[in-house]
Amino acid sequence: MPIEIEKKYRLTQQQADALAARLDEIGAEPSDSDFEVNTLYSSQTLDLDGAILRLRRIGKRAILTFKKRFPSHSSIKRQLEEETSVEDAEAMERILDRLSFKPSLVYEKRRRTWNYHSTEIAIDELPFGWFMEIEGEESDIVAVERVIAVERLTVEEATYPALTRQHGNVIGDRIEARFT
Repeated sequence: MPIEIEKKYRLTQQQADALAARLDEIGAEPSDSDFEVNTLYSSQTLDLDGAILRLRRIGKRAILTFKKRFPSHSSIKRQLEEETSVEDAEAMERILDRLSFKPSLVYEKRRRTWNYHSTEIAIDELPFGWFMEIEGEESDIVAVERVIAVERLTVEEATYPALTRQHGNVIGDRIEARFT
């Protein structure tokens, strides 16, 4: 069972720029920058289960993901994560529709990622703010926090979907947070 383990911080743009420079200083390996459109689907069954089904588009690629967060009092979150590449995003949308899954939430994201030892560090810009996520084993997350000096940063407990619900715009029967 694949488990995603991550910690998220809310940033200012200045903090995001400083962290990107710090990651370069410590020798973190940068990956490509991506622009994502994330669509979350809902149905009566899925909503009752407290899980999400997301179709993420990154350029011509698409990834279908199922996530279910485990209850935790820690700022390091754990969740079941199953995902697979999708060859044809439009066909996947039609399949989801025929299975009674409807788009309920859409958010866009600009993401820069780095790999540092066994962690992935992402700096994300969303229409409602800047964030950093550190993903890896808990001990590795703590080690990265020490190296990049996160003590002045604010931990963000909310998920991007929850933040989209809070800051997005209602458009028809869904909530959207898009760049203008």
